[in-house]
Amino acid sequence: MMDLISNLSLGFGVAFTAQNLLYAFIGCILGTLIGVLPGIGPVATIAMLLPATYALPPIAALIMLAGIYYGAQYGGSTTAILVNLPGESSSVVTCIDGYQMARQGRAGPALSAAGLGSFFAGCVGTVILAAFAPPLTELAFKFGPAEYFSLMILGLIGAVVLASGSLLKAIAMIVLGLLMGLVGTDVNSGVARFSFDIPELTDGIGFVVVAMGVFGYGEIITNLAQPEGDREIFTAEVKGLFPTLDDFKHMLPAVLRGTTLGSLLGVLPGGGALLAAFAAYTLEKKIKLKPGEIEFGKGNIRGVAGPESANNAGAQTSFIPLLTLGIPPNAVMALMVGAMTIHNIQPGPQVMTSNPELFWGLIASMWIGNLMLVILNLPLIGMWIKLLTVPYRFMFPAIILFCAIGVYSTNNNTFDIWMVAAFGFIGYIFAKLKVEAAPLLLGFILGPMMEENLRRALLLSRGDWSVFVTRPLSAGLLVAAVLLLAIVLSPAISKKREEAFVED
Repeated sequence: MMDLISNLSLGFGVAFTAQNLLYAFIGCILGTLIGVLPGIGPVATIAMLLPATYALPPIAALIMLAGIYYGAQYGGSTTAILVNLPGESSSVVTCIDGYQMARQGRAGPALSAAGLGSFFAGCVGTVILAAFAPPLTELAFKFGPAEYFSLMILGLIGAVVLASGSLLKAIAMIVLGLLMGLVGTDVNSGVARFSFDIPELTDGIGFVVVAMGVFGYGEIITNLAQPEGDREIFTAEVKGLFPTLDDFKHMLPAVLRGTTLGSLLGVLPGGGALLAAFAAYTLEKKIKLKPGEIEFGKGNIRGVAGPESANNAGAQTSFIPLLTLGIPPNAVMALMVGAMTIHNIQPGPQVMTSNPELFWGLIASMWIGNLMLVILNLPLIGMWIKLLTVPYRFMFPAIILFCAIGVYSTNNNTFDIWMVAAFGFIGYIFAKLKVEAAPLLLGFILGPMMEENLRRALLLSRGDWSVFVTRPLSAGLLVAAVLLLAIVLSPAISKKREEAFVED
């Protein structure tokens, strides 16, 4: 305990210098501003602003990037609530109830619930990161490729269970995601596969391209397909920015549950924060509605507070594998690895011992960054709402332009812009067929990682498949996956499941 206090005091000493506070502030503002623009999530935001940090000292650079990361997550929930466009993939579930609340003129409470839930979860996540990073570095060394592979199998089966609508469609989406993840160059042999002789496909399909196309452009095309009269126009008057006492009663338990889930799932490689947001929403739907409470999908505040808290707690704890193992659990952390490497810092277990100022300074700055966001964002809600009263016919070309710039800037490749357009039409078709696209993203992210870990495990065991069941950790994860599958496929549960997802 004394160690932790002395470490944190060292961290706050580093973070509270005028220079670092200024960079945290700049990061938060820039992140929120770009995050509010629909379709541009943290990945595109950080990729665009990464060059701006080259000239800074290493600690300031990482503090600013971390600020951009939470700022963009914050902004993402704002657009999800106000325009039904997830700013990033983990805001997809926030749209469901947040947008309905906005239509009922309760955008203020929805945004406050997201903001306050995120702040609380961020603080808890930071404390967990500070307390558990040292012992987790120890545990991290026990995870081999076999364990990672089994963990991802469990993640994908979880995604099937959490998907609304038919199980068959969810499985089809995951398989499609896995197949899309195979496009590119084979890691072992260096041979291009499924690239159809298109040189741009040898690097694989970009995650940003798929996410932005299916969710961002797909949403725009769906909106444009409706006659002018039926289209959503924001005329709802926003009354009262702060949640009522009743809202707080519903919100608090949801925030606590979301924070717990997010803190646990954020550590997992793959879509930690993404998985956490979906899991939190599913958990909230499973809990019985109190008398007089609005149904889910119709604007229940728990459907905003739970996933947003989970998403933010997950965002904080996803730094754990990065700082303890040197493994980026998601695309944003991969960009952080890039930033660390540029500044000659080797991410991994040795950061904590060889560069304690950087390690604890970054952790302390996360807390400061979360506080800045609440102070900045709640008064600015009015401004974001003004920004979104612009008529849709002016809005959508601007959104498309910003999305295109974001996609182009990640790889400086015009081919990606055509790909996004193609995925936009695919997203529109999914909407028409009433297929939920979220499992596709999860399969797409985890596919390449699963393949790599499967191959590594088989190389180490000389082609012996039993390695997955002879290692206790791996076997345990696989057993959990099989049990989960068995439970979902049992007739009683699948009938319940159909009833649960009817309101979607």
